[in-house]
Amino acid sequence: MQKNQAQVLGDTDVYEINPDVKRYSLLDAGFVEGRNDHFKLQRPISGTSPYDARFLLKITISEEYTHLRMAITDKSGLHNLNIYKGKDTKSEIDDYKFMMNFLEEKDILIKK
Repeated sequence: MQKNQAQVLGDTDVYEINPDVKRYSLLDAGFVEGRNDHFKLQRPISGTSPYDARFLLKITISEEYTHLRMAITDKSGLHNLNIYKGKDTKSEIDDYKFMMNFLEEKDILIKK
């Protein structure tokens, strides 16, 4: 997999940074510009309530838009998890797919 491509643990879909992505597109979609000018998105994944989320979706894009990292973690954000293996995670998987479709519609990511 190339540096501008990533996938979360257990998912068969591979995502790539859109070559036409702009800084303001990332900011409009909820990305935050962090240290070293990296763009980070951290969203709760919950099928019922975002306030009671069991998982977090974390996406990082480098300042030159050349490196992409994606992970689904536990609440603490420290442990990478495979939500496809868990029991009763269908609603969380649907929520994850919804967020990825949103990022595709905003022309930030491309599904390979």
